Amino acid sequence: MENYDVIVIGGGPGGYVCAIRAAQLGHKTACIESRGSLGGTCLNIGCIPSKSLLHSAEMYHKANKEFDKIGITTGGLSLDISKMMKHKTKTVQGLTKGIEFLFKKNKVTYIKGHGSFHTKNEISVTSPDGSKSQIKGKHIIIATGSSVSTLPNIKIDEKIVVSSTGALDLEKVPKKMIVIGGGVIGLELGTVWMKLGAEVEVIEYMDHILPGMDKEVSDSFYKILKKQGIKFNLSSKVTAVKNNENSASVEFEKDGKKEKVEADVVLVCIGRKANTEGLSLENANIEKDEKGRVKIDKHFKTNIENIYAIGDVVVGPMLAHKAEEEGIAVAEMISGKFGHVNYDVIPNVVYTHPEVASVGKTEEELKKSSIAYNSGKFPFMANSRAKVNDETDGFVKILADKKTDKVLGVHIVGPDAGNLISELALAMEFGASSEDIARTCHAHPTLTEAVKEAALAVDKRPIHM
Repeated sequence: MENYDVIVIGGGPGGYVCAIRAAQLGHKTACIESRGSLGGTCLNIGCIPSKSLLHSAEMYHKANKEFDKIGITTGGLSLDISKMMKHKTKTVQGLTKGIEFLFKKNKVTYIKGHGSFHTKNEISVTSPDGSKSQIKGKHIIIATGSSVSTLPNIKIDEKIVVSSTGALDLEKVPKKMIVIGGGVIGLELGTVWMKLGAEVEVIEYMDHILPGMDKEVSDSFYKILKKQGIKFNLSSKVTAVKNNENSASVEFEKDGKKEKVEADVVLVCIGRKANTEGLSLENANIEKDEKGRVKIDKHFKTNIENIYAIGDVVVGPMLAHKAEEEGIAVAEMISGKFGHVNYDVIPNVVYTHPEVASVGKTEEELKKSSIAYNSGKFPFMANSRAKVNDETDGFVKILADKKTDKVLGVHIVGPDAGNLISELALAMEFGASSEDIARTCHAHPTLTEAVKEAALAVDKRPIHM
């Protein structure tokens, strides 16, 4: 039986990063992945392919609807979904091969197969061909990620009624798509197909979209998406989804009334669940919480001394970058170093057009905690670069402690928000005040000037508004 210092179960963002860092720190490391390609949900059927389609859809939309406004005339414009999907697949394959290269470079043993616990130190591996083997490890990290959740009595066939996985592989643009769930994934994928020509209607149980995000951001983004053409049914409870072979119908209750809508494709995006089934956790006596996630302490340890868990399989936001940070932290902790994750400064991004990004506390959270704060907001309408790019929807909002001026949260709706938020995350990591940001010179003309102006607005002294 092969012996390792570290065994990582799962080759997603948390798992493969953890394995590489452990190997860098001198541990004999193995990573077990059942998918057949590294990168997990994020790289194979999530973050990366969806961003490929979001970019392609936006390029098509601009060429079809917006180029003429700036003097670029396009003729004979057509859409080749097959070629678009091939481009997406080629990108994904290139990145997964890149991780395999990094494994070889760092001497990580890549084991293809399904890993499960035999004992607390022994892992059983079922290879793709069905053969079985066992390996032994001193430290074992569970990084098996998550999978899509669905509603009772809804059968997902990935053709007519699809999850996010199926929505990334549609063979043609549907005339109409119903999206169940107004969260990040539903809005991103709904936007893809809306920009490619589909009529998109979102059904959301809550009375607002993007649950958990700052309410002002949610309300503003809702108006922007409605202006773009997405239809919404908020405060609506889905009661049934019926697959009619070539179409589907969705029944829901809204304002006490029963309603029914039909579409070519129904996309179910109501969240994700931790992948703990099939790991035989009971063989190592590993405890789970009430939601099926692996229980851990502040050092990512389970109730078993040598077993750890990270990423979507534990409590916290299901974000690839959160999993990566945890993976590095665990590898450093088992090496006697100080691994650390600051959960107060983990950015969250919605990659639509415009983008939505946030880091830190929302206004609702600050009010609930009775924390006095000042707010500074600056619209992209008043930013020169946004004006010349004709991307003026949205704003930057900075929330700072009323007494100390320390930045507590930042929320952005607007162009390139996912990149803009990085400056604010770094500022918060160093405990910066809004005055620190305001006194930092930002290049002109750039979108980042909106960040500086929002910081100035905290003290009610913006220059360009």
